[in-house]
Amino acid sequence: MAVMDLVGQRPLVIFSKSNCCICYSITQLFYGFGANPAIYELDQLQNGKQLERELVALGRQPSVPAVFIGGQLVGGSNEIMSLQVRGELKSELLRAKAIHLWN
Repeated sequence: MAVMDLVGQRPLVIFSKSNCCICYSITQLFYGFGANPAIYELDQLQNGKQLERELVALGRQPSVPAVFIGGQLVGGSNEIMSLQVRGELKSELLRAKAIHLWN
């Protein structure tokens, strides 16, 4: 299955690697909001190398973490932390229905 096929299935999708501490931290940030992201660990998937090539083709360098909210590529850790610092991450998650207002 291709990256965009996977992205279309859930409001919050993270492409990650199991040994990436930044990926872990970003995932934990989303859990803190009460989100339940779809997480694809590229180093543990049979088609992980192909997915990683697709992410690079989309402009992700390094390829992980790659976060999609509401079907749109938001970016990696820098972009996610910038949204958080500006106080905009929660509203993006609400808009995409990745979390609910009571979270």
